[in-house]
Amino acid sequence: MSTMPSSPLHFPALAPARRRWSAGQAAGLILLCLIAAFALLGPWLIGIDPARQQLERFLETPSLAHPLGLDHLGRSMLARLAHGARLSLSLALLSVLSAAIPGILVGLLAAWRGGWLECVLAALADAVLALPGLLLVLLLAAFAPGGFWPLYVGISLALWVEYFRVVRAAARIVLAGPQVEASRLLGFGPFYIVRRHVLPELLPRLLTLMRFGFAGAVLAMSALGFVGVGLQPPTPELGVMMIELLPYYAEAPWLVGAPVALLFLTLLGLLLLSPGKEDA
Repeated sequence: MSTMPSSPLHFPALAPARRRWSAGQAAGLILLCLIAAFALLGPWLIGIDPARQQLERFLETPSLAHPLGLDHLGRSMLARLAHGARLSLSLALLSVLSAAIPGILVGLLAAWRGGWLECVLAALADAVLALPGLLLVLLLAAFAPGGFWPLYVGISLALWVEYFRVVRAAARIVLAGPQVEASRLLGFGPFYIVRRHVLPELLPRLLTLMRFGFAGAVLAMSALGFVGVGLQPPTPELGVMMIELLPYYAEAPWLVGAPVALLFLTLLGLLLLSPGKEDA
């Protein structure tokens, strides 16, 4: 006579794997947090008007009162750098979010519906992709030179295609999987399927795209300001500051080096934050 176990068997639950941050990723996160704190709190803590001119203090060297010195118009370089970081980084973040949200939604719609709608959206993305991003920004800047909206709209239009293409390709594979078919048979709707099955698969790729898109937006704004077709002086923006101070690099190299160093550290932090091969 066989005996039944007095209590049900208990299997140890498998704990979800915790994400381990590498030393490089931790350094990148700390660096980006410091830059964000400088951009957000710097203008308030410094408390100096970045447009205040003191012409008699032309190219003054760094001191305790002005750690980065004064520029060619006697303006505080530290104050202008803080305001420039806030403007450049906030505009880049706004452009990335404005590109990511519609790009993700349109990519999900194309992968879900398929058919003629997917063909139309793919053709539209290919048409935008055929036009270089910087050229698109330059075309918009021609209608409003030195304005804010050409940079914002142009960068957003250039970036949304990447999110659309990645989301469309990855979502088609996920939607054809057995887990999605099982959810459909059980009566779950599209919102549940997207939230439960699609977004968890897309999130790592989207975060990587957003990091590199943010870096590309910062570089694009700085490049446009450097060539004089972006924001115009006396606006404290990193690219504008570079072009203003470039003629004085021999007399005051620390002035040109300040916005260059801030831009370099921002891109370095974003690069370090990206997952390595062992995290992929």
